[in-house]
Amino acid sequence: MPFKTPETQEVYAPKDVKIPARLGGGVLKERVVREWPSRKVVLYALAYINPLVHSGDNGRVLGYDNRHGYSHRHFMGTVTPEPFTTYEALYERFQQEWQLIAMQFVNGEMT
Repeated sequence: MPFKTPETQEVYAPKDVKIPARLGGGVLKERVVREWPSRKVVLYALAYINPLVHSGDNGRVLGYDNRHGYSHRHFMGTVTPEPFTTYEALYERFQQEWQLIAMQFVNGEMT
């Protein structure tokens, strides 16, 4: 549920989502900060954490954020710049990617 921080920002940080073991296990994390009232995204972080898939980077298999002054993607320990269009488009991409990774893991396709 969103809540307001200083009157100029809104933070959305739902509870972490635990992925059932039959779907590969792990945790999904999300945090978004928007300016108020424009709702422009100023900070964001999405992460799929599953130490069974990747033990480095504190178990972060996949993540997107704009910390450190630029938008970037984390994938199994590698960080690459990633252009930002909209948060909604990024969220959809993240959903598709983590689900594909989890499916590959469950099916034994990841080494």
